[in-house]
Amino acid sequence: MLVSLTHSVEQAMGSDRMERMLEEAFQIHGKDRKGRKILLIVGKFFPAKELMAGGGEAALRSFLERRVLPELQVGTTGFVVVYMHTGVERSENFPGVAALRSAYESLPVAVRDGICAVYFLHPGLQARLFFATFGRFVFSAGLYAKLKYVNRLEFLWEHMRRWEVEVPEFVLDHDDELERRPLMDYCLVESDRHHRSFDAPAMDSAAMHSLRCIY
Repeated sequence: MLVSLTHSVEQAMGSDRMERMLEEAFQIHGKDRKGRKILLIVGKFFPAKELMAGGGEAALRSFLERRVLPELQVGTTGFVVVYMHTGVERSENFPGVAALRSAYESLPVAVRDGICAVYFLHPGLQARLFFATFGRFVFSAGLYAKLKYVNRLEFLWEHMRRWEVEVPEFVLDHDDELERRPLMDYCLVESDRHHRSFDAPAMDSAAMHSLRCIY
């Protein structure tokens, strides 16, 4: 009886922790310059390692259904996604190609159709190469066509109202560093502050080589 109770408490604590992490990763902030709601996804905060430990896809779908989709209230205007790839590491917060495809396909058709654009901030060269190679296999042609790479925050503000998007401090710092060291975009120099380790194979094998230097 005690063992069962302890297990239930641990499950509840784990569920609460997962909920908090997903709340950090998925946020709805204001509207873009065309008046569409913004779904902000902070890649560094995405708990891929924990989700992949077991039952992750179901937990993610449940969170989106309960906390994100009702607030989006997808209508005739649709919404846009701002994905901040800054600081993503394969072993910690990149869920893998199969998980991405599964999560996308689990969304209601109305929600998928309601995505007007996906702004991919700080993609880096290898991310571009990866999606150019595998993107059409991961996502539908319709969503792939909506993917827009944004190298710097200054270009994001051409589409968003600056005060409508809450940008984490580490994203601002990385953007400043990219301004000073533009060759980081091409993996020719490494960040002074961040050393990325890709030893843990947390992705699909087909994508591992392509994402060796992903930023």
